[in-house]
Amino acid sequence: MFEKMLDRLSQGWYIITYALGIYHLNLFIAFLTPKIDPAMDEFEDDSGPSLPTRANEEFRPFIRRLPEFKFWYSVIKSTLLSIFLTFFQFFDVPVFWPILVLYFIVLFCITMKRQIMHMIRYRYLPFTHSKPKYQGHDESGKLSLIPEKLVPVVTQNVT
Repeated sequence: MFEKMLDRLSQGWYIITYALGIYHLNLFIAFLTPKIDPAMDEFEDDSGPSLPTRANEEFRPFIRRLPEFKFWYSVIKSTLLSIFLTFFQFFDVPVFWPILVLYFIVLFCITMKRQIMHMIRYRYLPFTHSKPKYQGHDESGKLSLIPEKLVPVVTQNVT
């Protein structure tokens, strides 16, 4: 029985899978995009918060248009919905799947190229690379609480 159900799920359902992939791509783009888009800010007259575009501008933190929790929540909901839809024969529409795969790859490449160019143009990066390093630490990673000129120097002569 389990093999029959697995065989049924492994054949077809290309439209549901394609729609799920497009929806996940849309969520991912919203996750990468800042809440206040600097491209749209050029057309507006209000002087609200914006991302810095020059090196001498003040740093503002990156705020996502779609927060991470909502992103993962939407991904899980849509995946569960698509799994539920596979139980109905009505949604098993016969299509030529290589066309859908090729179209999805082309759409993904074009969309990501546009998004990356937008990130480069407005100089924002939605990911962090490493832990920030602050001034005041010595090479060992320990914070010196007492200035060196106040610490007595102790020497021992062993004969």
